[in-house]
Amino acid sequence: MLKALFFSVLAIGLAAAYLLTTGHAEPLAQGAKAPTDAVMDQDGKPFDLAAAYKKGLTLVYFYPKADTPGCTKQACSLRDENAAITKAGIQILGVSINTPKEQKDFQEKYKLPFTLLADEKGKIVAGFGVPKMVIGLATRQSFLVKDGLIVWSDSAVSPATHTAKVLEAAAKLK
Repeated sequence: MLKALFFSVLAIGLAAAYLLTTGHAEPLAQGAKAPTDAVMDQDGKPFDLAAAYKKGLTLVYFYPKADTPGCTKQACSLRDENAAITKAGIQILGVSINTPKEQKDFQEKYKLPFTLLADEKGKIVAGFGVPKMVIGLATRQSFLVKDGLIVWSDSAVSPATHTAKVLEAAAKLK
């Protein structure tokens, strides 16, 4: 009971914080070069974004906080549709301002078959122009990157429809 109450209060808090974003950054537009700043993966190892982009169509999705209700729903939707996403030629990179350990715990708890990036200093968040909430967390946004360039974005991501929108966008790119 207390756990449910905690998550309800947390969800309300995140929703309120979302409405009070600190930045009015504009997300990168189609055709813009995708950032390649240094970042760590969930294992605490350096992750080379430029090399990842060379592997093909890449979904870079931003979420506020690992293991919170909306972020979990979004990540599990991507996990559950991973076969269709992979068939569409998309690799997934989840990004939040979490520590590598928090990302690793989230990945293991929900058996997420994709890389989670720990952008503790917010360099990737800032590079993509993703606004932050008052409490310093990134807002929910998604980008498809092809050949190092932004080819699609969604600045109003809903955890319930995110995966379907990504697959639809990828189909239109072919």
